Amino acid sequence: MAHSNEMTINLVVLGRTQTGKSAAGNSLLGSSDFESHCSPSSVTTCCSLGRSCRILGIIRRNGCELALRIQVLDTPSYPHSGLSKEQVRDTVRSALARHFGEEGLHLALLVLRADLPLCPDESDHAIQFTQELLGRTWKDFTAVLLTHADKAEEAGFCEEAYLHSASSTLLSLLTSVQNKYIFLDNQKSMRKEERAIVLRKLLNFIRQNNYQALPLLKD
Repeated sequence: MAHSNEMTINLVVLGRTQTGKSAAGNSLLGSSDFESHCSPSSVTTCCSLGRSCRILGIIRRNGCELALRIQVLDTPSYPHSGLSKEQVRDTVRSALARHFGEEGLHLALLVLRADLPLCPDESDHAIQFTQELLGRTWKDFTAVLLTHADKAEEAGFCEEAYLHSASSTLLSLLTSVQNKYIFLDNQKSMRKEERAIVLRKLLNFIRQNNYQALPLLKD
């Protein structure tokens, strides 16, 4: 995970079509590695790995500043407009093993839209799919990324008010992952300061696992 003065964290983004998975990955990387645009069908059809440059000023350990690198695996959505569940699952599972098989996965980001209600069936499908990919300890290695947070703010919801009004389905999901969640406005370029805040939150989630990664079996 880390050299003497550098740390790399491995992330995967999961979620439904048009939740903003690829855009969120770009925001985390500070790049435009992943194709992301509005479409009547699923845009992402295969997995791709993006890597950030060295990021300074985010983390210190043992009194020393470390350079941070982010690796994000973008994935096809589930449900997908052109692929079956089995095709998506096998594609993602193979890519996880290929890219993170040696180092392991530090965090899966389950991407949901903050401006749309989470229905029980959607939550059940997302949980089942994530569990099939990551195994029984998926809750320890999963966080929820709530995208389109700007639209929730435009509707008058600050973070506290949003959670107070959220459905029991969403609140139950957040509880199951130990309230690891982040609100993200990925409709515009993230400023350096905003990105630093998000990355520090992710590192805090990873710290809860003592910086341990989820082992992944290679095919």
